[in-house]
Amino acid sequence: MKWKNINQLCDMVRETSFAAHSYHRNGHLEKIYENALANRLRKAGLDVKQQHPLTVYDEDGTVLGEYFADLFIEDGLIVELKACRDIAPDHIAQLIGYLTSARIETGLLINFGSAKLQVKKYLQSVSD
Repeated sequence: MKWKNINQLCDMVRETSFAAHSYHRNGHLEKIYENALANRLRKAGLDVKQQHPLTVYDEDGTVLGEYFADLFIEDGLIVELKACRDIAPDHIAQLIGYLTSARIETGLLINFGSAKLQVKKYLQSVSD
């Protein structure tokens, strides 16, 4: 990753999300926000993969399959997007599960669906 630290990258994604939400507001489908955020981040020079397959590992390292991250940025940050009234505990559990099983340390849960943008950062220890 070309960023000095993951916090700088998260700040960039957070600021870009705010700008996209300020323009588009709430009320669109999740895919519109995914495309808008990916577009703006790519224009800023970031490596952004949409619906990117990530391998899911079991505790012993066995490959179980894959899931698709809404956005995978700079090969180190999972971004899970929502377009709903409020972030629910299930959304948090989903992201933490993705982080754990894909062995990625940092994720952002971003909800464009409410009048006020919601961005939450989650960290998960990665063990080999």
